Amino acid sequence: MKTPCVAKCKNNDGICSGCHRTMTELTAWCTMSESEQEQKIEEIQGQQFTHTCSQCGQPAYCEISAGKDTCWCFELTKRDTSGLPPSTCLCRQCLEKLPLR
Repeated sequence: MKTPCVAKCKNNDGICSGCHRTMTELTAWCTMSESEQEQKIEEIQGQQFTHTCSQCGQPAYCEISAGKDTCWCFELTKRDTSGLPPSTCLCRQCLEKLPLR
């Protein structure tokens, strides 16, 4: 089974500080098909992306921009995005670093 795990697991209010998977993604990992796992790894690592993160300039993946009804970021404890322009979508690493709201 493929995994983005880097053995630095810590739940940072809904996202793993090591591999940047959400807690839902972590718990569902064993039930995902190999192609679903590969897709998620590519999204997390920026190999598949929908935009560039406005904070760090790295590739980022937004599930809403990709045509889904919800996004992985909806699962996280809300962060303080008050200093960002409206509708700004950050990468997992940058969103994780923001203080909680």
